[in-house]
Amino acid sequence: MQSSNPVLTRLGEAARQERSTGVGYAPSYPRVMTMDDVVVRTVALLAVTGIFGAGAWVLLPAGGAITAIAAIGSVIAGLVLGLVISFMRVTNPAVILPYAALQGVALGLVSRWFESLYNGIVFQAVIGTFGIFAIMAVLYKFKVLRATPRFTKMVIGALVGVVVLSLANYLFFLFDVNLGLRDYSTTGKVGWLPIVFSLVVVVVGALTFILDFDAVDQGIRYGLPEKYAWYCAFGILVGLIFLYYEILRLLSYLRR
Repeated sequence: MQSSNPVLTRLGEAARQERSTGVGYAPSYPRVMTMDDVVVRTVALLAVTGIFGAGAWVLLPAGGAITAIAAIGSVIAGLVLGLVISFMRVTNPAVILPYAALQGVALGLVSRWFESLYNGIVFQAVIGTFGIFAIMAVLYKFKVLRATPRFTKMVIGALVGVVVLSLANYLFFLFDVNLGLRDYSTTGKVGWLPIVFSLVVVVVGALTFILDFDAVDQGIRYGLPEKYAWYCAFGILVGLIFLYYEILRLLSYLRR
């Protein structure tokens, strides 16, 4: 099961292991994963992320050492925990829920900073993120876009390309050389190149949901145990957070 989201791609490995042990199509588990299971757990993770994000926004002071430690700590801890969940295929909610909480703290602080610069931008970014997600879900549901092998290769290649270019641009920026793909300032007009590049990233991020939906569908067809619904929800959350950050960046460009 191939997905542009590395989290959901590993569902294929899980499915193969389940089938190799004779579990797959005749599971010894009480029940197998369903789409409703994935939806319910995704909503739960989003709720945890939102609650902790709102808490960080309201309770942590603007500026200061405490906020800086919370921001840096949540980003690092979230990254480490996310990698552990992904590569170890963790399906335990006791591990996945703390990841959502950590991401919530980081999102809350970053969002508050953007909101202080551009009034109303966070609401616009949230609406844009879930709007795009809903559109992709509809397009997938009615088979307007399908995860064909060619489509999959195209999206994965585009995703790898934008990530590599973004990292390269940032590394060059650290040495006072900007390739022009990103604008790291907060004032002044933004050129056309960062806006176009950000639009491309948003489009690529949106298209990855088609592959993610397909990966979840395949997991259901393979008869994966119900516990993997948490892993699927985690993968979708990762994609939503990636898209939210990019939309936030794009809106900041346009507001300037």
